[in-house]
Amino acid sequence: MALLTVAARIARAAVAALLALLGAAAHGAEHVVRPGESIAAAVRLASAGDTVAVERGDYVENIVIDKPLRLLGRNRPTVSGADRGDVIRVKSPDVAIEGFIIRDSGRDLTAQNAGIYVEPGAHRPVIRANDLAYNLFGAWVEGVETPVIQGNLITGLREVQSAQRGNGIQLYNTRGAQVLDNHISFTRDGIYVDVSHHALFRGNRMHHVRYGTHYMNSYYNVWEKNETYLNRGGLALMEVRDQVVRDNLAWGNTDHGIMLRTIQDAVVERNVVIGNGKGFFVYDAEYNTLRDNLVMGNRVGVHLWAGSYRNAVDGNDFINNHEQIRYVASRDQRWGLKRGNYWSNYTGWDRDGDGAGDTAYEANDIVDRLTTTHPIVKLLIASPAVQALRAAARAFPLLRAPSIVELRPRMRPHHADWRRWLEHGGH
Repeated sequence: MALLTVAARIARAAVAALLALLGAAAHGAEHVVRPGESIAAAVRLASAGDTVAVERGDYVENIVIDKPLRLLGRNRPTVSGADRGDVIRVKSPDVAIEGFIIRDSGRDLTAQNAGIYVEPGAHRPVIRANDLAYNLFGAWVEGVETPVIQGNLITGLREVQSAQRGNGIQLYNTRGAQVLDNHISFTRDGIYVDVSHHALFRGNRMHHVRYGTHYMNSYYNVWEKNETYLNRGGLALMEVRDQVVRDNLAWGNTDHGIMLRTIQDAVVERNVVIGNGKGFFVYDAEYNTLRDNLVMGNRVGVHLWAGSYRNAVDGNDFINNHEQIRYVASRDQRWGLKRGNYWSNYTGWDRDGDGAGDTAYEANDIVDRLTTTHPIVKLLIASPAVQALRAAARAFPLLRAPSIVELRPRMRPHHADWRRWLEHGGH
């Protein structure tokens, strides 16, 4: 009986050892690269599933990864491509690159040289917690499923003109991407997205670029909690549908904060758009919902034209924009059908105290045009003469242009804390 018990224990120990060996094999071996050694050589020697761990140091080489493995930097080693080609080129699925300073790609725009270039078919790449500096493109990712690009610091070729730079992150023909918490500056565009669907873009910061995000021909994506500032344009969404654009901050962009161009069935909500040339630039946009946005201190709050009808615009605050609405169309549009929008230049009243104005707001009436051209007129906004001019414009249609019309505008802002955004350029 004792022999059977001992035998059983030995058998259990053998099984446990075998399982441990199988587990170690499943996780792969680790190959350590030290200064003076070659990362590329270690990658060639590694087997699928292995980890190549690189110690802190300077490595000048161009690396091709053609098998599933993890390339791990310890204490931020630097890999330089010496201004040739791609610094790291990924040809295999299931490759992770983490913890490196990756710099000095080639500068051939035709070849799309990049700090990290992920080829079509190299599915499920992970690019995490790297510094990508002085590369033409930071990360070029094409033709893959479920890439993850997270927590990278990407700085482009700030000494050359914008047109000669590549983009910080370039996604083409991808599906299910997660682009999270990256910080991008001095590239051509921060994030360029084309023909890429079902993706999540969250927590990214983009500044001193042409467009913070340049986005085309892509559907069913979520943009949330991103910050774009001090660019030519903040977020540019073009030729897209079924987007969710929420909780983003766009400030100090010279052209626009958020562009919605040729877009349908999008929900644009809870964004803060402050101190830009145009807060929203809306062109050829239909069947979208714009709600709960704070649009403040822009030269133009919303520039709306090119047949942008049938959008539900409600619950927004338009505060201290030099020109609240620039509207180019042949007929009026009704906004604020349920909760009402707040307009800081509304001069009506609320006799019954229900929080909604008793007289309609028209964004482009003759008084608005006068105060835009001659700001000193605002000193007389409550005077009988100015109110008589506004009444005359309503009575004689020849004096009015097509406008955004709101029958019951909100008397107080929806954003009770709107003053905290004054430091971003909200006047």
